[in-house]
Amino acid sequence: MSGGNTVTTLVPERRAWAVGAIHGEFERLCALHEKLKRRLQPDDDIVYLGNFLGRGASVGKTVDELLGFRRAFLAKPPDQHGDIFFLRGGQEEIWHKLLQIQFSTGPGDVLEWMLGHGVGATLNAYGGDGAEGLAAAREGVVALTKWTDGLRNAMRKRDGHNALMSSLRNAAASGNAILFVSAGLDPDAGLSSQGDAFWWGGQGFESIKEPKDTHRITDGGYRLVVRGFAANHPGLDIGAATATVDAGCGFGGPLLCACFTPEGEIADSIEA
Repeated sequence: MSGGNTVTTLVPERRAWAVGAIHGEFERLCALHEKLKRRLQPDDDIVYLGNFLGRGASVGKTVDELLGFRRAFLAKPPDQHGDIFFLRGGQEEIWHKLLQIQFSTGPGDVLEWMLGHGVGATLNAYGGDGAEGLAAAREGVVALTKWTDGLRNAMRKRDGHNALMSSLRNAAASGNAILFVSAGLDPDAGLSSQGDAFWWGGQGFESIKEPKDTHRITDGGYRLVVRGFAANHPGLDIGAATATVDAGCGFGGPLLCACFTPEGEIADSIEA
């Protein structure tokens, strides 16, 4: 897995399966993978649209399953598989910022916000505890640094976890046809200027009504922008120029996965 938090490029001629937010729901992910294995065509790509951490009770096992499925996927002969990509979602961004929380202004308040947005499940997966973090924040920078160093070391001890977190991409583009994002984007900014919009730009995403609304992102715009998380969890929601793949996994709903043709049409979908 190559490093860099950038926009990655898909082969435009391939179909792409987009997996919505998982949120630590290990059993649903396993069930989806079993169905997906039977539906994959030899050169299909897979894009996990972020938010595989957080909320659910099995974050560590979820990451293990993602890594195991990736190994099996890429172990096939080269002419029998496409590529596999992992995007950074809001939960992964929160985790990344938490590991640097000693450098933030008002770390106690920041951690309270993070705990209110689901990071507690990821903390538990790596042996952490929110109450311990809040206590460390009251003690000061030295205590917080020791606390985050412990979390970082615990993640490194889980085979492949640190490498996966270091390899996450912000978005994936299939030519000028499809742009895959985690939760949103700013249609008035280029891909290199999105900032936090990939994770918190749901309002901007919802303002896209037709392909021309994305022409400021790239010349000619995108035929379709696909996201894997929405606050209202609408299911498989297809608009004129957008698609949402989120039925509320981690919030009591199922996990969704949809297959998109190179032209941006839905070829198949899976619910688990």
